[in-house]
Amino acid sequence: MRAIISLFLISVLAWGIATALNEIPFGAAKTKVGEYYIGRGKEQTGASNIVTSVVVNYRGFDTLGEVTVLFVAAIGLGAVLATRRKKEKRDVEPASLVLYTGCRLLFPLILLFGAYIFIHGHLTPGGGFQGGAVVASAFVLVYLGCRGRRISETASKTVESLGGLVFIVVGLVGLAVGGGYFLSNYLPKGELNSLFSAGIIPIIYIAIGFKVGSELAGVIDHLVEESE
Repeated sequence: MRAIISLFLISVLAWGIATALNEIPFGAAKTKVGEYYIGRGKEQTGASNIVTSVVVNYRGFDTLGEVTVLFVAAIGLGAVLATRRKKEKRDVEPASLVLYTGCRLLFPLILLFGAYIFIHGHLTPGGGFQGGAVVASAFVLVYLGCRGRRISETASKTVESLGGLVFIVVGLVGLAVGGGYFLSNYLPKGELNSLFSAGIIPIIYIAIGFKVGSELAGVIDHLVEESE
């Protein structure tokens, strides 16, 4: 019965798409949005990375929604694991020499690399989400190599909250003094291809990097605690 219903829904969807395509003249469905971004993105945003212009400036409100989804997911995971009965602590097997050495030596370098990614997101490929994920991977190395060490939950939540607060405040200031819309790029755009350029975009990427990094590190911490 499920197979029949699935085939019926797929047939209806295919019929609707085919009908819509037949009613649209050839070439009319071709959007000019991409050409607009490529042609005017650098001038309007000051960011040499066009992807950054789209993600943080042109559709910055959507990016705020993505950060909110990650925040809700982290809160939900913490709430679910908090309701479960705590397991008794057991002896943890020491990590190998390679992992232990990597934990002690590579941890600050990974953090530095993650920070570099989201600070230079308006100049090179990368950004807040990618840099935050790299930062979180440093804590994975800590849990694997330096057994028994944990992140400070208070510090993690503080950084996460400050990152989200900076994002919201920058957007509201743009609404008040910028072009009259949320996340308006009201700061000086500076010189193209320089670090201090692109207006509010680097600030937002730094805020996203800290927020995503702390959220993912918190998720990893909850999962590690549950598995012990």
